[in-house]
Amino acid sequence: MTLPLSQIDLHSPVAVRQVGGTREFRRRLMELGLVPGTEVVITKVAPLGDPMEIAVRGSRLSIRYQEASALMVDVPADHAQVA
Repeated sequence: MTLPLSQIDLHSPVAVRQVGGTREFRRRLMELGLVPGTEVVITKVAPLGDPMEIAVRGSRLSIRYQEASALMVDVPADHAQVA
């Protein structure tokens, strides 16, 4: 199942399928390691839902909810429960 990263539960490992948004936005996220096939885990979410902290390639990144909505991810069948 493919969903936006913004709809994934905390601590559920997913794989990046597609990075959307403007060209500059896509390039910046890809420079940070968010390329198709990379595993991503949401580790923290601010009280109002924005921003969220994600773990990717051994690093922690903070991204906005809108940016997370532009990241399409593949959810494994055994982690199909979403927020």
